[in-house]
Amino acid sequence: MGGVSMRRDILQKMNRSFEDCAKTIDGLEFWFARDLQRLLDYDEWRNFLNVIEKAKISCETSGYVVHNHFVEANKMVKRGSGTERKIDDILICETKTCCI
Repeated sequence: MGGVSMRRDILQKMNRSFEDCAKTIDGLEFWFARDLQRLLDYDEWRNFLNVIEKAKISCETSGYVVHNHFVEANKMVKRGSGTERKIDDILICETKTCCI
């Protein structure tokens, strides 16, 4: 029984972490792909981009307009030196995070 309880704890923590990463603008909930990348334990962005591309294909195959659910974006991140640089990111709408 301990194994089931432990798995439940892990799932609850992951769910909290997932919800903590959510952002809302004008009532629309979304996630930054780079936040999901870390949450899902992908070390490299290029590997996670492959997952996103498959999710986009699934979205299109299901009859959805991809750019309504996956929006290209940029954001500024701090470097170790304290300076900032622009990186590519993707905003993923609430309904399509399940495809990832």
